[in-house]
Amino acid sequence: MAAVQAQGDLLKMTHRENWKVQHEKLHVKHSGHEAMHAEMVLILIATLVVAQIVLVQWKQRHCRSYNLVTLVQMWVVPLYFTIKLYWWRFLSTWGMFSVITSYVIFRATRKPLSGRTPRMVYKWFLLIYKLSYAVGVVGYLAIMFTMFGFNVFFRIKAEDSMDVGVIMLFYGLYYGVMGRDFAEICSDYMASTIGYYNVGGMPSRSLRDDICAVCGQKIFVDVDEEGIIEDTYQLSCNHIFHEFCIRGWCIVGKKQTCPYCNEKVDLKRMLNNPWERTHMLYGQLLDWLRYLVAWQPIIIGIVHGINFSLGLE
Repeated sequence: MAAVQAQGDLLKMTHRENWKVQHEKLHVKHSGHEAMHAEMVLILIATLVVAQIVLVQWKQRHCRSYNLVTLVQMWVVPLYFTIKLYWWRFLSTWGMFSVITSYVIFRATRKPLSGRTPRMVYKWFLLIYKLSYAVGVVGYLAIMFTMFGFNVFFRIKAEDSMDVGVIMLFYGLYYGVMGRDFAEICSDYMASTIGYYNVGGMPSRSLRDDICAVCGQKIFVDVDEEGIIEDTYQLSCNHIFHEFCIRGWCIVGKKQTCPYCNEKVDLKRMLNNPWERTHMLYGQLLDWLRYLVAWQPIIIGIVHGINFSLGLE
């Protein structure tokens, strides 16, 4: 009878009160286990250090396999938690992104390569890049909006506004990382298929002055002219390209060299708009967070496995 009454009292509590009661029970349960907790912390720190060393060495010695395994994990791990926790909104966006990106990759890997395919591929990933950047910024602003208490003026609950901010920030970061990695795969494959650029850095055929080395299509706008849809860019090596093509090659596909002669690209000279420099910083942020998204769940799982095998709870 007492247990039934206690359960009824829990149902009448608010979410915050219920969380406080559960936290107190957890504190009582683990009271006196300080030595075991210290051992678990040491195991966590040691595992993180060892995993970081292994991942760095793997990336330096076999970068291609490291990037492939990381991309597969970033695609599969969130799907597992989505299905397990019934996050249907994320599952719907993940499904649409996967279907369209699969079609884009299919087009990029066809032989012979259609003349319209490179521009279509780069425009898609550039769109994903900009959308993820915008969604991530809005999510960050929503979190700051809640932390400074501005939600009170609009009669929005702190939990609701914080949830929206965290979800949008996660969406922006996740699809930003995925888009960049898939763009790199497509850029490598299409560049070798087009035939101007190869891994050794020597062009496989000569390039006319009015041809873009990324897409292989003719350039109609001069470097000094302002285009209606896109401009023409000239790198420090004097080779010229369509704006969408070279921006996709350098920024989205993470290529810092000329697609034709393999000379290093001066991005500061190419990006005159100061607002666009934030895209480079955001791209570096995505590279830093890839470790957290792809490998952190695996490392935490290893830590739990070690604790379980040693009888630590």
